[in-house]
Amino acid sequence: MKNFLSSFYFLSLLPLSAFSNTEPKICMVLDKAGKDDHSFNQEAYNGFQKALKSLPISKESKIIEAKDENHLNQTVRSFVKGKCSIIFAVGINNADTIKLISPQFPEQKFVVIDSNVSKKNVRSIVFKDEQGAFLMGAIAAIKSKTGSIGIIGGMNIPLIQKFETAYTAGAKYVNPKINVLIGYVGISVEAWNNPTKAQEIALSQFDQGADIIFHAAGGSGLGVFNAAEKANKKDTKKYAIGCDSNQNWIKPGMILTSMTKDIEKSVLDTIQNIIDNKFTTGLYTYEISNGGINWALDKYNKDLFTETEIIKINHIKNEIALNKIQTLSKEAKN
Repeated sequence: MKNFLSSFYFLSLLPLSAFSNTEPKICMVLDKAGKDDHSFNQEAYNGFQKALKSLPISKESKIIEAKDENHLNQTVRSFVKGKCSIIFAVGINNADTIKLISPQFPEQKFVVIDSNVSKKNVRSIVFKDEQGAFLMGAIAAIKSKTGSIGIIGGMNIPLIQKFETAYTAGAKYVNPKINVLIGYVGISVEAWNNPTKAQEIALSQFDQGADIIFHAAGGSGLGVFNAAEKANKKDTKKYAIGCDSNQNWIKPGMILTSMTKDIEKSVLDTIQNIIDNKFTTGLYTYEISNGGINWALDKYNKDLFTETEIIKINHIKNEIALNKIQTLSKEAKN
């Protein structure tokens, strides 16, 4: 008993720093668009920074922007070698690398955000993009004066095709006769960071009669915002719709709303799981019903909507949350 009390007394005198090795080391790799993309990467970066300030994680935690595929591969392997408690890979461009590397390090915990990698040591965080895209289509149709709207995706891949289908379905849910123009920025990963090309496509859609354009193009979406500003005239208002994060502030009055994904929360939730020793792998889905998907209404765009329109939009949102609307169905009816 005496020895036990002596040991307890000794441990109580140790500084807190003596136990710092119990704090998890969090490592994150962003894709090429980087933390200043005003979109997906920035949301993940913000979550990481909040964790550093408010959660008990190691000060050796680090975040790196991948310059290209080789740099990404090297970064992930260096994270493994550096004994990171968990490795986040942000964005669909990084998923293939984790799919390749994760089986080589079965004891390492990985998290992929915005992609589904079915490996035993990977948590895949996905968002029901179709719910948000449907809602954006409905909002665009509610506000359109010309009966023509647009959507611009980064690449013509299944994920963005899902955006396109749901956006169109949402628009036709409100106005079955509405015209939807569709465009894609490119065919390589550069498509997610090419605002010049996105602006060119958006200006073309505006010229064809669209008065609202939704982007699902990552950093390229900034070009859609620029196009809305250039095409906007006193008698013919043109608007853009943001994606992934609340982008209303970027060009106030030009951005009708934004489809938001609570990426920041998904990062913080996962880190908290690690801290609590409750981390599990598998598929984690964020959607409207759990606050993972929403539309942004704030000081930058609230004057663009009437109370009646806001009530109608929120009604549609609630119907989606209750699974009363099939967001990927071209037959969705009001």
